[in-house]
Amino acid sequence: MEKVLKMEESIYEWVNRYPEVIDIMVELGFCDIVKPGMLQTAGRFMTLSKGIKLKKMDIDTVKLTFQHYGFKVLE
Repeated sequence: MEKVLKMEESIYEWVNRYPEVIDIMVELGFCDIVKPGMLQTAGRFMTLSKGIKLKKMDIDTVKLTFQHYGFKVLE
């Protein structure tokens, strides 16, 4: 079964459904997600699209990384 993530869902929602998302996010450079309390605060309103813009990342690279781990990212 394919794991689907929507770009406009919060990171908090993703992690509640798929805890392994944390490791993928750290691998991509979103290291703040593991700071104590960060997921419960900023993670509730932060989306992947906001994070990509904030970190000036390439969206295709991010999508490919998630695909590598069996996720499909929908815009």
